[in-house]
Amino acid sequence: MAVALILVLVAIGSVVFHLVSPWWWTPIASNWRYIDNTIIITFWITGAVFVAVVLFMAYCIYRFRHQSGRQAHYEPENKRLEWWLTVVTGLGVAAMLAPGLFVWRQFITVPDDATDIEVFGQQWQWSFRLPGADGRLATSDTRLISPDNPLGLNKEDPKSHDDVVIEGGELHLPVGKPVKALLRSADVLHNFYVPEFRAKMDLVPGQISYIWFTPTRTGEYEILCAELCGVGHPQMRGKVIVQEASDYQAWLQDQASRSFARLAPASN
Repeated sequence: MAVALILVLVAIGSVVFHLVSPWWWTPIASNWRYIDNTIIITFWITGAVFVAVVLFMAYCIYRFRHQSGRQAHYEPENKRLEWWLTVVTGLGVAAMLAPGLFVWRQFITVPDDATDIEVFGQQWQWSFRLPGADGRLATSDTRLISPDNPLGLNKEDPKSHDDVVIEGGELHLPVGKPVKALLRSADVLHNFYVPEFRAKMDLVPGQISYIWFTPTRTGEYEILCAELCGVGHPQMRGKVIVQEASDYQAWLQDQASRSFARLAPASN
């Protein structure tokens, strides 16, 4: 009886803790509310299964507790029960996967009007590259990295001259404009994560991965590395500042001194 009661209290306590818990996600600041909805659906499904299983265990412990003279009934298999368990489990897994597949399709389908930017990770700092007046990013290669070319831009690419290079600084973005972030790593595996944006993706050495999102709220948000990348991993932090379009354009004009042509005069 005591064990059955404890299990019931565990089930009830888990539900109550979930409903009143102060540890919840940060307020969203991008278009990826779909991800929040998917997590909530998963919580409801897995939570319902958890409560059902725990309560069923409590019932079985109480209903089939030891009693003098009672003998166990041996039943090696039950085809009907097996079919029910298979069907219910399959439907539950499908219910959890289906929303995620729809969201994943949206996650990898970049809008045509998205602006390309670059996020560059290395032990243990974030750097960024924004398109200049031509609105296009130049090609790059980690083998081209040097003191005057920290992101490895291709000096032979004419589009590189006006690219804005921000080394270890702040990433500024305009509110309400979709952005495609190209992700590169100079050394080991990193992960670009802004909790308020809900979007995150690995930076894999030798590859260019990407995510896209639309900032929906102005403000300052912390950039975290969500992949263990060495002893300095906890200090690998940055900042993204989402601004109104006019403020962003004014900031971008002030970044003319950070153009790649000025940082690496030899590229002219």
